[in-house]
Amino acid sequence: MSAPRKSARYTAAVIVAAGASTRMHTEGSKTLLPLDGKPVLAHTLLAFQNAATVSEIVVVARAEDIDAVFDIQEIYGITKLRAVARGGATRALSVEAGLKKIRPDADFIAIHDGARCLITPEGVDSVIEAAYRYRAASAAMPVFDTVKIATKRGYIASTIDRNTVFTVQTPQVFQAELYFAALSSVTDRENLTDDNQLMEKLGFPVRLVDIGRENLKITHPEDLSLAEFILKKRSQTL
Repeated sequence: MSAPRKSARYTAAVIVAAGASTRMHTEGSKTLLPLDGKPVLAHTLLAFQNAATVSEIVVVARAEDIDAVFDIQEIYGITKLRAVARGGATRALSVEAGLKKIRPDADFIAIHDGARCLITPEGVDSVIEAAYRYRAASAAMPVFDTVKIATKRGYIASTIDRNTVFTVQTPQVFQAELYFAALSSVTDRENLTDDNQLMEKLGFPVRLVDIGRENLKITHPEDLSLAEFILKKRSQTL
């Protein structure tokens, strides 16, 4: 594979892989589980390695997994890896740990879940390029099912217009100056479930980018089988 072209903007990717993996019912990290002959995290890192818009990568991992991340770097040639940070007690704290390791003058920051291992270089580039234009962008997928609002007792209260409903994924990409301004202005960020909420609290719009239905996150054991099926299907079309 030829080396990807470089972007004129310096974009730092923070890959968060420090979760407890409790829903996978495994003692180790789900991002180190084998998938189609490689660790889950290797698939993720290779996508960012081969994305033209990504300048550097910082991985956030559990303390006991840091050596394994460096092993992946060596085996799979992840030359963009700048550092591995130790994860925090929450996702927000893990992201902050990763931010401390990126190059201080980075123009944009891309935050991605390490377990979203089916992301492609093209998908990464699509979201980052949207952020270059709009200053904030996020991978997302439109909802095709009918969505209901329920009462606390479990009855239907109302129906939402599904044309305005999306499930939000990662990467989530922000102009660095804007992102750090949001971090400094939000006091309850440890309870936020994604980084787009920082922009919401700041009142800044985030552009949604549909990169397809395959950008799933490995959460449950059956997700590995589905991911393997998708990867094999992709290899047959090459």
